[in-house]
Amino acid sequence: MVRKKKSSSAAFSFTLVKTKASKLLVSSRSTLIPFFQRVLGMVARASSEKKLSPLITLLFLTLAFSLINLYNSFLLSNKVDLVVAKIESLRSASPPSPSVLGQEIPPSQPAKVEGVSADDDPFLGSSEAPVTIVVFSDFQCPYCQSFAQESFPLIKKEYLETGKAKFVFRDFPLAFHEYAQKAAEAAECAQEQGKFWEYHDKIFENQRALEIANLKQHAQDLGLNQAAFENCLDSGQMAQEVKKDFEEGSRYGVEGTPAFFVNGTPLVGAQPFPVFQKVIEQELNDGNN
Repeated sequence: MVRKKKSSSAAFSFTLVKTKASKLLVSSRSTLIPFFQRVLGMVARASSEKKLSPLITLLFLTLAFSLINLYNSFLLSNKVDLVVAKIESLRSASPPSPSVLGQEIPPSQPAKVEGVSADDDPFLGSSEAPVTIVVFSDFQCPYCQSFAQESFPLIKKEYLETGKAKFVFRDFPLAFHEYAQKAAEAAECAQEQGKFWEYHDKIFENQRALEIANLKQHAQDLGLNQAAFENCLDSGQMAQEVKKDFEEGSRYGVEGTPAFFVNGTPLVGAQPFPVFQKVIEQELNDGNN
C-alpha cells in the first residue's frame, strides 16, 4: 500500500510537471519540441507502469527541465546576437567620417582657408593664373618626395605649363626630421641664385643625402656660385625665412606634410593626380561662372 501511494503520487506529480514542461517548450517555439515531448512521454509511461522508481523519475524530470532552461537561454542568446548584428549592420551602412589627415577627399568639399599667402616664395606657372596651389613641404618627408616625383610632374604639365595654375613652394620642416631645417635653408640659398627648382629636384632625388656636406655638394653639382651658397648656408641667413613659412603654415592649420591649399581648399598627403585634378577643375569652373 505504501509503495502504491508513492507510485501514484509520483505519477500525479509527473503528469503536472509534464504539462508545464510542454507549455514551456511550446512557448519557446523550438524545433526540438517533438523530441522533448517524446522523452517526457516515455518517462511518464515508464513511471505509471512502475518501471521507474520515484527517484529515477525525479532525476529524469530534473534533467528535462535543465535541458529546457539551457535551450531557452540559447534562444535568448541568439536573439541578442541578432539584435547586435542588426545594429552593427546599420552602423556600417552609415557614411564614414572623413580622415583627420585628409588622405582621401571626403564626400563634402572641405571648408576653404581664407587668406593663404604665397608670400614671396618660389613658384612655377603664370603669376596671373586663376588657380593658386600653395604647398607646405619638408625635404626629408618621404610623402613629400612621393608627391614631387609622382603627382607634381602631371600637375606641372596639365596646369602650370598651360597657364591655368600657379604652384608655390613654402617650407614646413618637421621637428623630428633631423636634416629638414638646413635642407630648407639650402633650397632658399639656391633660390637666391635663381636655382630653387633645380635644387628642389636634386634634394628629392637624393633624399638620403641631406647632411651639410651633401647639401653643399648638390649646389656644386648644379653649378651654383659655391662661395656664395656656402656663406648663405653656414651663416643661417635663411633661417628666419624658413621660420616664417612654418609659422604661417601653422596658422593655416598645417600639422603634417605635404599640405596643400588650392585657392584655399585644403588637401593633405601625397594625393594621386586625379584628386588634385578634381579640385583644380572645380576651381576653374567656379571661376568661369
